[in-house]
Amino acid sequence: MSNDHEILADRLNAEPAIFKGCSSSELGMIVGLAIVIWLPLSLLLAWLLGAITMGFGIAGVGVVATVVTLATLFQRIKRGRPEGYYQQWLRIRLQTMGLYRTPWVLRSGSWDIGRTHYAPLPTRNR
Repeated sequence: MSNDHEILADRLNAEPAIFKGCSSSELGMIVGLAIVIWLPLSLLLAWLLGAITMGFGIAGVGVVATVVTLATLFQRIKRGRPEGYYQQWLRIRLQTMGLYRTPWVLRSGSWDIGRTHYAPLPTRNR
């Protein structure tokens, strides 16, 4: 007997969560960022201590710890929010700091048309 309620991958609206609520693209971003930060830092530290190969071990532990920590943070940020919430939140935060410009209107308050005088009404000539 076939089950008609199977979830097929081509019918999903968003990327499925893989680890702690993060999708594969989010995890890839976290891993890439962690490697870029931890590898040079740990190799420099290990070189100063005189054991360069130890730097790869430090980097591995640091990358795993960073992935678990940031995935937990993303899980808390995303909980109960719509799809793409944290991406918009990050863009708005970067705009408030002056580092990025969003395409959205973020102004609150009353709006005005910017005219100081009323324009005369056009008259119809018959």
